[in-house]
Amino acid sequence: MQDIHHILKTYWGYEQFRPLQEDIIRSVLAGNDTLALLPTGGGKSICFQVPALAMEGLCLVITPLIALMKDQVEQLNKRGVPAVAVYSGMSRREIDIALDNCVFGNTKFLYLSPERLLTDLFQERIKRMKVSLLTVDEAHCISQWGYDFRPPYLQLAALRPLLPGVPVIALTATATEQVKQDIQEKLQFKEKNVFQKSFARFNLSYSCVATEDKVKRLLEILQRVPGQAIVYVRSRRQTVEMAKFLASKRIAAAAYHAGLKFEERSAVQSSWIQDKVRVMVATNAFGMGIDKPDVRLVVHLDLPESLEAYYQEAGRAGRDEKYAYAVILHGPNDVAELQRKVEEAHPPLELIRRVYQSLANYYQMAVGSGQLSSFDFDLEDFSKTYKLRPLEVHHVIKRLEGEGYIQLNEVYYMPSRLMFVLENTALYEFQVIHPEYEGLVRLILRLYGGEAFVNFVKVSERKMAELLKLPEQEVRRRLEYLHKLEVLVYEPKHDAPQLVFTAPRQDAINLPLDHKKLAQLRERALQQAKEMGRYVETTDRCRTQLLLEYFGEISDKRCRICDYCLAERKKERAEQEAAALRQKLLELLHHQPWLPKELVAQFEPKHHEQTTRLLRELLDLGQVMRHENGKLAVTEKEA
Repeated sequence: MQDIHHILKTYWGYEQFRPLQEDIIRSVLAGNDTLALLPTGGGKSICFQVPALAMEGLCLVITPLIALMKDQVEQLNKRGVPAVAVYSGMSRREIDIALDNCVFGNTKFLYLSPERLLTDLFQERIKRMKVSLLTVDEAHCISQWGYDFRPPYLQLAALRPLLPGVPVIALTATATEQVKQDIQEKLQFKEKNVFQKSFARFNLSYSCVATEDKVKRLLEILQRVPGQAIVYVRSRRQTVEMAKFLASKRIAAAAYHAGLKFEERSAVQSSWIQDKVRVMVATNAFGMGIDKPDVRLVVHLDLPESLEAYYQEAGRAGRDEKYAYAVILHGPNDVAELQRKVEEAHPPLELIRRVYQSLANYYQMAVGSGQLSSFDFDLEDFSKTYKLRPLEVHHVIKRLEGEGYIQLNEVYYMPSRLMFVLENTALYEFQVIHPEYEGLVRLILRLYGGEAFVNFVKVSERKMAELLKLPEQEVRRRLEYLHKLEVLVYEPKHDAPQLVFTAPRQDAINLPLDHKKLAQLRERALQQAKEMGRYVETTDRCRTQLLLEYFGEISDKRCRICDYCLAERKKERAEQEAAALRQKLLELLHHQPWLPKELVAQFEPKHHEQTTRLLRELLDLGQVMRHENGKLAVTEKEA
């Protein structure tokens, strides 16, 4: 077993672990099932990647976030660690090759979305894989009481008997006491074992500002707080409008939402990460997996649906542990509006069945077919085709996800890729018979080499078109024809959300929906919205204490930097200053009587108004009296 500090230094360049990381890693290396709760930016990935590298064998990583999955695989490969991912949108052949590499190759990490676990394809291979560690990322998804429950996560329990003796590490940034208990039970922990870093972020100043003019207040905050910022809004339209408005005020801003094309998203994201754009105006689609430690400000113009969601999003500020701000701007009707939106997010059963039937028709799915079939999904086109409102379709899809029938993955970009099916000799014979394709085949071999015979390689049709002096569309047509002839497997790029039928297509009329569970989830969501409302409307408690209390962590230590604590500190300073001024007034009057004007003149001009007010108070209290000549003096009892 390799030394964990050597691994940390070799692959990440760090000299030491952050607090709690080493304890978690040593627990995993001791073979213990381990639940690790670390706040956003707390270095969760190191807690499983380091022990996996220290052990012999493969680390299986379960995560629902495709963008995060792809980013971590890319980062590991850059560090020289072989890692692969399997997710919706990949062809069966690609999945086959990725899993075979985990069985026969030297792959160290296999990232997998949870709905893939019980497929025959995976079950066959896992028996032959030498798995050393099972990692469950975003572990709160396994609990229906948690933030963003995912039914496929419940299949993880069936994985454990296939991996006898293999420890599990579950990781999350947010979990209440109930959710922590649920995670350990659902993952069949041999014994309870929780490592939890405090949810407190003592470098992050939380504030809730009541205002009827959010835009004006946002401008004031951006002018007062320098540095990179994220502004969260609820809709795609708002991202564009607010970014344009800020740009008109000479604040470099860009819009980010799930509807942007890959090239646009990449350009916007890069500009912000490189500090070319100061403010990212985004929906909550932005931020997951974005490793930018120096964000100084996160502002919410709309209330998040829960404190779990808020804690995750606000936590993207100050990950470098330097001072940062998280601000919610809320109007007079925002809490009531949030409750209304939560009600709307739980549609009637008839609408759920109607949308499910429409999806089946849209993709021409027969009853009993289509499990794990993946399709590009255009919300606008689908809604228009079946005369539905996009928002109600969105809410129904979320409910169908919760019931385990479908899953809508976020927009992610998958470049075009190909792999030769024919071996060298057969490929040469094909070129002789089909000389019109010889140029394209030879170009692929020149650009991508022998790797194209053993793995899928990413290809650029544009680059090939330029070199062959052909239209790009013609190159695509030829690749599709070579695919049809089984010379190669060609998977064109796509850049759209992926809708996955996670269960075989059901008869919509008899779709078995759990009425009781749906009602419980609705009540739970309403309770979360109520807690969110309570948080923003509370003005007499430390914000950090409120958040800690929600997550079951009771602390009498105030953060000293939230809006409440800063107001209290200001009040304390004002009281101390007033006491000092009062004392000085009494001392001056103790030595001799003074005319009020002359007495006030003994103090700095900035204190004149306060000193005058304190004199009136001392007169009212009988501690100071006025002589007939108009001079002031202390009363006998004070003297």
